[in-house]
Amino acid sequence: MLHRSPTLTNRNQDASLAGLAKRIRLTILNESRRAGVGHIGSALSVADIIAALYGRVLRVSDPTDPDRDRFVMSKGHAVLAVYAALRDRGWIDDATVSSYCGDQTLTGTHPDHELPGIDFSTGSLGQGLSFGAGAALAARLSGSDRRAFVLVSDAECNEGSLWESVMFAAQHQLSNLVAIIDMNGQQALDHTERVLDLSPIERRWAAFGWRTHVVDGHDLDQLTSALSNRGASRAAPQVVVARTVFGKGVSFMEGRVRWHYMPMNDDEYREAVEQVDR
Repeated sequence: MLHRSPTLTNRNQDASLAGLAKRIRLTILNESRRAGVGHIGSALSVADIIAALYGRVLRVSDPTDPDRDRFVMSKGHAVLAVYAALRDRGWIDDATVSSYCGDQTLTGTHPDHELPGIDFSTGSLGQGLSFGAGAALAARLSGSDRRAFVLVSDAECNEGSLWESVMFAAQHQLSNLVAIIDMNGQQALDHTERVLDLSPIERRWAAFGWRTHVVDGHDLDQLTSALSNRGASRAAPQVVVARTVFGKGVSFMEGRVRWHYMPMNDDEYREAVEQVDR
């Protein structure tokens, strides 16, 4: 029988951000094994970022509130981490999460905005930051203090469309826009530096007029501090470079490119759960 993550009835047993991150990782393992799909390493690397956002940073009391902060999961293939957070907030239920990758489900391998708590459908890499820039500009035009957060992969920084949005946001001084780079150093078929090396990535964003912060992407205190900080400058967008480990929490997945696509077998699943659920 598959190990099940804590349900909505007992999710408050551990109200800490670390507890939320653990529940997110268990959900990633449980549902990816049940569905027999991959993208496990990518989802595990962002679990702490998602925990910081949904557990502390995002101002969203109701996913239908027009004045809520917006979140764009541009790295759409890691969305299983977001589904876990949405369940933890009570916006979707266990049955919805357990329908992941099933027939006629809204919980597919990429986000669908028809699902409560999902603001934008994504999956075409390099496009999410343009959605975020539009959401930030719309907030300004409507006189709202809401912010827009966009989680991108380091591989997405290979996309020209992303840099168009970087320039647009700086030109329009979208200080309410926050980009978060999941800097795990890997992409579908190789290590990012061997495909297109953009290091030091923070200097490239700074050259376009962005405020930059480099943090340990698994340090919840660093993440919440950087993401919550509006900064002294109200005239520039912000990027948080989160240095992460691909497959974080499961030793045999960490730093291994094969776990971008590969599903787990039963033995691998049991070992992964044992490591995360300590």
